[in-house]
Amino acid sequence: MTKRYVLVHDENKCIGCQACNVACRSENNVPESVTRIQVRIEGPYGNFPHLHFKYNRVSCEQCENAPCVKVCPTGAAYVNADGIVSINEKKCVGCLYCVAACPYKVRFINPETRVPDKCDFCKDTRLARGEEPACVSVCPTQALVFGDANDMNSEVRKVLDTKNHYQQKVNLGTEPRVYRIPSRKGGIKA
Repeated sequence: MTKRYVLVHDENKCIGCQACNVACRSENNVPESVTRIQVRIEGPYGNFPHLHFKYNRVSCEQCENAPCVKVCPTGAAYVNADGIVSINEKKCVGCLYCVAACPYKVRFINPETRVPDKCDFCKDTRLARGEEPACVSVCPTQALVFGDANDMNSEVRKVLDTKNHYQQKVNLGTEPRVYRIPSRKGGIKA
C-alpha cells in the first residue's frame, strides 16, 4: 500500500452542525432513511452556565484489519489499493456477514440497492478527481483533516505528529484509520 488514507476528527472544533452528513448524503446519493456519517451530540455536561457537549463522529473506521472483509464469503467486501475498505455490489450475495461483523455498527443496508453500504471516503467520486471527501470539504470549522499518513509532508501527518489523538476500540485489533483529537471542556479552541 503506497498510500494510507486517514481522517482526523477534532472534537474541539466540531460544532455538531451535520454539514458533513448533508454533504455525504448529496455526494453519495444516500437515501433519507440511512446515513454513512453522522455526528452524535452527547450532553450537556457540567452545570449552568458552564455547559458543554461532546461531538462524536460515527462512520466507517476504515480498519486496516477489517472484520467485515474477513467474513465476506464472496470478496464483495475488500480493501482497495489505497487501503480503503470498499464494497463490490456485483459480488454481494446479501448474506449480511459484513454488517454483523462490524464492531463499530456503521454498515447498513441501502434500501434502494439492497446492498450493504458505508463511508468509503468518497473514493469513486471526489478522491477519484483528486479532491477531499465531501465531509472534509464542507466542514465550517475545519474539524476534519484528511490525507495520506504515509506522506510525511501532508497536513494529516503533521496533525497526527503534533496533537494528542485516539482511535476507537483499538483493543479489538482492527487498527482503525479514523483518529480523534479528544474533546476538552468548553467548546472550540485553536
